[in-house]
Amino acid sequence: MTEKEWEGDFDPMADPEEQKHLLSVLDSFRSYRHLAHYNGTHLRRQAFYSLPSSHWTLLSQPPFSILDSLSKMDDLIDSNAILAEAIFITGFQAFIAPSLDSEWVAAIVPEKYAHDQYQVYSTVMDHLKAESTQTNMEKARSCVNQFYREWSEEGRCEREKCFDPVVHSLDAEFSLRAESRKDLSKSDLKVLVPGAGLGRLVFDVCRAGYTVEGNEISYHELMASSLVLNHIKSPGQFTIAPFALSCSNHLTRADQFQTYSIPDVHPGTELMKSFGGEKIPANERMSMSTGDFCVLYSQPGSKESFDAVATVFFIDTAPNIIRYIEAVHNCLKPGGLWINLGPLLWHHASQSPNTNEEKEEKRGKAEKYRNVDTGIADPGSVELTDDEVVALVEHCGFAIEKHEPGSVNTGYITNTRSMLQSMYRASFWVARKK
Repeated sequence: MTEKEWEGDFDPMADPEEQKHLLSVLDSFRSYRHLAHYNGTHLRRQAFYSLPSSHWTLLSQPPFSILDSLSKMDDLIDSNAILAEAIFITGFQAFIAPSLDSEWVAAIVPEKYAHDQYQVYSTVMDHLKAESTQTNMEKARSCVNQFYREWSEEGRCEREKCFDPVVHSLDAEFSLRAESRKDLSKSDLKVLVPGAGLGRLVFDVCRAGYTVEGNEISYHELMASSLVLNHIKSPGQFTIAPFALSCSNHLTRADQFQTYSIPDVHPGTELMKSFGGEKIPANERMSMSTGDFCVLYSQPGSKESFDAVATVFFIDTAPNIIRYIEAVHNCLKPGGLWINLGPLLWHHASQSPNTNEEKEEKRGKAEKYRNVDTGIADPGSVELTDDEVVALVEHCGFAIEKHEPGSVNTGYITNTRSMLQSMYRASFWVARKK
């Protein structure tokens, strides 16, 4: 990426609520080790020893060796935690460190921790009274597991099914345009990837030669993608066990405790290789914007900025998909391409606040942001079928050039050795702005 890792008018430290949320996200990665040990093995040991003594004695011995398995799980939690804490450090450096007073930090950090980056940042977090939420802790665990899908060799199968159709569609579009413009370079085509996640699709599109901008609103994903795209030293730098903490539906303990090296490639090295005959070096063709997709790309400053928009497992995150369609239409150039692949697991089904406190908080936010475009946080939601989505896209100024409903069978962070297999029959379609 460019030296400035994230672009856009975005200062989370300027708003108390946003700052509180940011600190909660950072704390969720910082707390990964402790909470995973507590929930993953401590509570299981308690439950195990609550069995009749003759039963737990039996299960402690081969071939069961349950206590040995829990010890192995502890080791794998520590391995996962190394990655979680690296994400914490990356996020802290990006969002918190620039605003800190060095003398204040020196005053609160014990001398024994002065050369331990993690302990320095952790001490500051304690003084800032950072405290994570259950939701953010679950997102941190999910984010660590997501590295399997996006940045392991074994996750290639899922990536090929979901990302390759996007790159192939871009290549076909480039070939079509190059017929009438012989001097056209792939780097001349600017692609937007909303919901960029851990950045692998952004990376793959850039490696294919295009100029690409990722967009992401989640701090968890932003911090993790920054680590892998900007701070990785070598392939296989981290080892993760994404299925270790779930003890259900395994045929063997070996299946449960599978480990994977990530990343499968060194992004910087790979992008240098991809420079080839393109006009612009790869590190200048890839960027990431931070913030709400609806708000950022509905603005006049984004109008007709991109030749293509690629959405993968993204559009069902919309409470109101019309907002997404309008934003895509606004930021695409006339004749630009919208490439979409994914299911419709609508994330924002209509829910009413349950407690008086939640109702009061909702009213307070509505009052505070009365005259502000809150984008994805706008009230209301709707869930459409695939054919209704396509009809709506057509109604909003696009011509559907390809529609293959249910054509892509893929899992999402799927343990292929598990007794339980969940598969999506994702829809793939390509639309052109009229």
